[in-house]
Amino acid sequence: MAVLLTCESIEKSFGSRTVFSDISFSLHDDERLGIIGPNGAGKSTFLSILAGLTKPDAGKIAMRKGARMALVPQDPVFDPEALVMDIVVAAAGDSDDAELEAAKILSKTGFENAWVEAGSLSGGWKKRLAIAVALAQKPDIMLLDEPTNHLDVEGILWLEKMITNAPFGSVFVTHDRYFLENTATRVAEINRSYPLGLFTASGNYSKFLEKRSEFLKAQSRQQEALENLVAREIEWLRRGAKARTTKSKARIQDAEDLQEQLADVTQRNVKGTAGVDFTASGRMTKRLITCEGVSKSMGGRVLFEDVKLMMGPGVRLGIMGSNGSGKTTLLRILTGELESDTGEVRRADNIQLAYFDQNRDKIDMDQTLKQALADSGDTVIFRGRPQHVAGWAARFLFRQDQLELPLKQLSGGERARVHIARLMLQPADVLILDEPTNDLDIPTLEVLEGNLADFPGAIVLVTHDRFLLDRLSSLILAIDGTGATEFYAELAQWEAASQVKKPKAAKPGKAVVKAETQAVVAPPPPAAPKKKLSYKDQREWDEIEGKIHAADERLTRAKAGIEKPEVATDPKTLTAALAEIDAAQAEVDALFHRWSELEALQNA
Repeated sequence: MAVLLTCESIEKSFGSRTVFSDISFSLHDDERLGIIGPNGAGKSTFLSILAGLTKPDAGKIAMRKGARMALVPQDPVFDPEALVMDIVVAAAGDSDDAELEAAKILSKTGFENAWVEAGSLSGGWKKRLAIAVALAQKPDIMLLDEPTNHLDVEGILWLEKMITNAPFGSVFVTHDRYFLENTATRVAEINRSYPLGLFTASGNYSKFLEKRSEFLKAQSRQQEALENLVAREIEWLRRGAKARTTKSKARIQDAEDLQEQLADVTQRNVKGTAGVDFTASGRMTKRLITCEGVSKSMGGRVLFEDVKLMMGPGVRLGIMGSNGSGKTTLLRILTGELESDTGEVRRADNIQLAYFDQNRDKIDMDQTLKQALADSGDTVIFRGRPQHVAGWAARFLFRQDQLELPLKQLSGGERARVHIARLMLQPADVLILDEPTNDLDIPTLEVLEGNLADFPGAIVLVTHDRFLLDRLSSLILAIDGTGATEFYAELAQWEAASQVKKPKAAKPGKAVVKAETQAVVAPPPPAAPKKKLSYKDQREWDEIEGKIHAADERLTRAKAGIEKPEVATDPKTLTAALAEIDAAQAEVDALFHRWSELEALQNA
């Protein structure tokens, strides 16, 4: 594995606020590094530094000589009048076959018509165009900022396959847990909870969660050990130790140093999570919203037809479909904002609907955070009780000094939290949520999921977040954008149905024989000759049990090492010890994988 990129002690601050400091890591040519972290941790800033668009305050970045890098931004912007083909040709460079190369790339990225203006594309197709532009640059490293935002589920599945099979290394910032699980070979979290500001673990998201849990437990033990040491030193000082001798002076200094270490570890162990708690109206009507034969066409195209559904308290409907298929249009019909062409939508009398708008158009970006949270005055009313706006803002992890900031200066995740904070103030029978997870960090997503699961009213959810859709939906409505709709019990059922291959069309002049009237059975393939272990494989087979036993013992010793007080109280030693556990676990996993291969050959 060759090193593509190296970061050394990267730091960045905005004003008096340090975003991150002392970040170091290397990226190899076959790695897919997923970066996560809370909103405001500086993930997009860090990606911008890697791309050379932002200068770090300290540290350096070195890239392999001759290596090329391409960036897919979070919100790509193109000349609205430029043709898609021309945009990709320009990215491919000045060569005779640039147009042919661009056509191939656009075909791979799903474009059926490359001669349309960029301004006519939806958010999802603009994201695909940005990926096509990056591919045209033939990168050795591709940087992607929130690549799944605006993509539909089919688009995300395509992106996963593309990234996994790509001949280049990649670094992507994402909050999509399934995407991390399916594509990442290493996960890194930027967070001030870690002594070096960054925690990395080899493997996918599940492996990362295991390693992070071990690290945080060790850090918690470090805090306990430091608390005991500090208590002992404070007791010694309380007994009236005199600072006249060199030894006494040194011990007093040690006690002060220990207190500083304890304060640092305690601060890192403090976790902030937005408090999300929706308010139900308490209405017990069995039929909140009923649709009978609802259809809608737009621009001469049928989006959906004959939709029938009934929603009561506890129903959680997930809606899926490709970009432009009509998901948001259906939501607007449910709210009464838009009329259907045919059919009828019946809503319970005096129904209370809370609508989370995907585009978040209903907030003035020039107003301050305080004005957005409290329309007038300094208080909000939550569940019938007044609460000061500063306390309400703190519940969503906003600092008091942010109250007078205009919304346009907040990050995308912070703006999403503003919308959720406003939505929570509305008692509702039905929550209608259009892409509520965009820009939210993983801790906030987890809290949002838990509260939506406990909401007693009805929920209609449009989201590209498969984890949320899978966990929350009791029923899924799939819209294909050509009029057809289908209900599924769960996401796995939809995935299975979407993978069923359609029969190929018959070529002109060829007869088509129906399967039910005639079947052609191919003769079974000749049996493969049984494999025998080679001399080298046999020796490896004879020795592998001992190697597994030895590797397992090394792993046990490495895990026991982090229990030692001298390790738990030293951040650098602790980080090295966890890296040793990671290496030992990888060795055990590799040996077991090889053991299963040899066993299969032995039994063939």
